[in-house]
Amino acid sequence: MADPAEVRQWSSREAALVDAFVHLSDTLVDDYDIIDFLHFLTASCVGLVEIDEAAVMLAGPSDLLQAIASSTERSRMLELFELQNHDGPCLDAYRRGVVVSAADLTEESERWPTFAPRALEVGFRAVHSVPLRLRDQVIGALNLLRVAPGVLSDGDARLVRALSDIATVGVIQERTISASHAATNGLQIALNSRIRIEQAKGMLAEREGISIDAAFEALRGYARRHQLGLSHVATELVVGRLRLSSRDH
Repeated sequence: MADPAEVRQWSSREAALVDAFVHLSDTLVDDYDIIDFLHFLTASCVGLVEIDEAAVMLAGPSDLLQAIASSTERSRMLELFELQNHDGPCLDAYRRGVVVSAADLTEESERWPTFAPRALEVGFRAVHSVPLRLRDQVIGALNLLRVAPGVLSDGDARLVRALSDIATVGVIQERTISASHAATNGLQIALNSRIRIEQAKGMLAEREGISIDAAFEALRGYARRHQLGLSHVATELVVGRLRLSSRDH
């Protein structure tokens, strides 16, 4: 007879899986926001797969990658470090269009001479990077980070592949629908949203005396409860039309 606790745990995970795929499939809504969309992708990966943090890089037509979304400030800073030094698994996954992983970053200093030591320094031991790819078109990469060494299980690897595939289709579909704007404009809009979110996080963290991650959770929590876009909430806070505190987490 099945353990009731295990049944509940499976049912909860199954519901979360369904929710993730439904959310990532729905890019036709009027208030579609690519920043919200990709933050949801990172949060889904952290919640559903045996990893600790996740981040997404997205490219424009010039193939210039930008750090767009991350589950924590630590992973965001590591992605920026990777981009600045042109060295790391996310870049390799994007350039080659294949999954790139390392079970133990202590053994990867030759492959990634700047990224591996930095990742270890901030507390990560393993990485799994997946290209955001549809056939021959690669638009970015998803980086999954673990604080303990090891590889993803086959089931988790397949799930991440499915999530990244459906997210890729969603981003490309939105770009196609918005074809009246150049793809670079679409990326610029995303970058502007990213800047507003960073400004809002910093303002809230300083005012409340909390960490950047706690400030981000407060912003995201407020946006979810009020069914608003994360970028919209950040903009309203930055221009002074919205007041919220760490209690809004």
